[in-house]
Amino acid sequence: MPSLTPRPLRVLIADDEPLARGRMRSLLLQEPGTCVVAEAANGSETIAAIERIEVDLILLDIQMPEMDGFATVEAMRTGPAAPAPAIIFVTAYDAYALQAFAVHAVDYLLKPVSAERLHEAVHRVHVNHDVLRLNHDLRSRMSSLRLELETLRHARQQLLVKTDGEITLLALDDIDWISSAGNYVTLHIKGRTKLWRETLQAVEKRLAPHRFARISRSTLVNTTKIATLRSAGYGDYCVRLQDTTELALSRAYREAFLSTLNQI
Repeated sequence: MPSLTPRPLRVLIADDEPLARGRMRSLLLQEPGTCVVAEAANGSETIAAIERIEVDLILLDIQMPEMDGFATVEAMRTGPAAPAPAIIFVTAYDAYALQAFAVHAVDYLLKPVSAERLHEAVHRVHVNHDVLRLNHDLRSRMSSLRLELETLRHARQQLLVKTDGEITLLALDDIDWISSAGNYVTLHIKGRTKLWRETLQAVEKRLAPHRFARISRSTLVNTTKIATLRSAGYGDYCVRLQDTTELALSRAYREAFLSTLNQI
């Protein structure tokens, strides 16, 4: 009787950054028993893909435009009755770990993902493929994740800024606020400024888990530096920082900003 070879694990890569998808695809090419069957750049594309083709595992970025990773998982739950794929969250931020396991993710990988960590996570899916998600050892995963986060936490409290051939390590606590200047941002640091070739949108995505919040189209503020919020009339507010700097809170960002403050 011929031996039965298990079919490859069908994987969907969901990440809004093409370079990140490319890296994960390259790593999976080296992973035995896996096959990348689709890629998606956002939550809507992810949902459309799993409705169109059979997927066993999704490598899912958490921070994506319009529909983040958690919203995508919720949409999958309310979708067709077919079994949902296993989920491995892949993200640059460590702030979402507990929430990831709350929605029964098989694993949680921090970027940049190493081949060893990806192999460990994919192996866990292979082993539990017939008893997906709820039967994995959550306590063991949380213990190992805690050690992983502790080794990275100090580095994540610093920002690596490259300007004019110079590399500067800035403590996030030293940055008061950030303003947009086209394809650059200006970092306001204890009365000094530093120009950095980066978009405000990219900086916001990176710093959002570290209590930075957008207050206008061109301004990001370190919420730990806020002293008071003052009404400026007609529903407008002025954000006053501890160093007496006053910044305008745009109406378009007011609701999201106040919601962020309530969660701190």
